Amino acid sequence: MSASYMTIEREYGSGGTAIARAASKRSGVPCFGREILEMVSREKGISVESIEQYEESAKTSLFYSLYAMQEARSGQGDMLEQDGRVFVAEQMTIERIADENRRAILLGHCAAQALAGRQGVVRVFITCSDAEAKRERIMREYDVPAERVEATRRFYDRKRANYFKVNTGHSWRDAENYDVTVDTANLDLDDCASMLAGLFG
Repeated sequence: MSASYMTIEREYGSGGTAIARAASKRSGVPCFGREILEMVSREKGISVESIEQYEESAKTSLFYSLYAMQEARSGQGDMLEQDGRVFVAEQMTIERIADENRRAILLGHCAAQALAGRQGVVRVFITCSDAEAKRERIMREYDVPAERVEATRRFYDRKRANYFKVNTGHSWRDAENYDVTVDTANLDLDDCASMLAGLFG
């Protein structure tokens, strides 16, 4: 059975975003990453930067996230804390993307949580066990000065891990959360993209 939807969580500097975009181009399946935030921004009148700040400071619990989704679906979403509203808006946007697209690649934002229960969802985690390769990629692709690479990497990985834990109750790096784990340490990014694109059949 081929994939209908692919959700991708990735370490900062792993090449995950580039792989997702390349897999999208190869397969013709649309990719949504930052686009999710832009959609939420337009719909809710919140700047993308503000949404990112809420993600950075996420401190609620899985129980609150589940409560937030329940309240939103019952029409009581206005009573939620702002970070709860942001999470709900992201999850509902991801659900809408899935409803409107027969196939899609979704980057980050706990997309697998939003699509839980749907058929044809492949959950992917992209890592890179080569610290030097990550360091070079971060400097080259994100124009981060050498002296700031490690702090920047830790910041983004901590942010992603925390947001994932808060909203799913699971550890971000736990292999049990995923169907496919890709380590780009010794793999060409284009080959990784071709492999993932192939999952769409």
